[in-house]
Amino acid sequence: MELIRYLSDCFFTEEQLLAVSGIDADELAALQQRAMMPRASYRLRLDVSCDSFFGTHQEHTQLDYYAKGYASWIGLLHSLGGEGEAYQGFAERYRARLGQLKAAGLCTDNPKLGAGLEQHLREEWRHFLDGTYGLCTKTGLPEEIASKELATMIIREIIGKPLEQTLSTRDRICLTLAVDLLDTACSQFPPHEKERSSRHLLIDEVRKTYQL
Repeated sequence: MELIRYLSDCFFTEEQLLAVSGIDADELAALQQRAMMPRASYRLRLDVSCDSFFGTHQEHTQLDYYAKGYASWIGLLHSLGGEGEAYQGFAERYRARLGQLKAAGLCTDNPKLGAGLEQHLREEWRHFLDGTYGLCTKTGLPEEIASKELATMIIREIIGKPLEQTLSTRDRICLTLAVDLLDTACSQFPPHEKERSSRHLLIDEVRKTYQL
């Protein structure tokens, strides 16, 4: 199945994450309960039936899949005292990435990344803990989340203009840079999600529409 192949290639199962991180399932659950560690991005429920010489056998199991970048996040948590410090680490890395991108010429006037940044970061932290960004970014880490959000805002600002309005040279350059940035941060998505995904709507379709 394509879904299982995609998950196996791009994610760690919980068992793999624990092995790479050097913790056990109870420690992982405790970090999640303390609002320091994201939950799984995908949960695969399997109903397996097997026929053989010995008869029919059935098994029912669930596999949880985590972004591979979460292994490094767990490594960081060992040195932190609780949710407050974990959030501060997330927010500092997010802000630092926005600063890098601004220095490179990628920025937006969207108030979410201006006066409303602190509230935005709190919302991003909640999505991070829910496992949402493990699904839609390649690593699930703060730097990629910041890249994805900034790129998405820039793209939506530019393509929100009337189609009959010719893009200025500046807008075309900004759009190209933002789409390329989103491409580096955005996950590939499994086949059943692709048509509704940010990759399809804001990368593939925008490149085709604006001939980037």
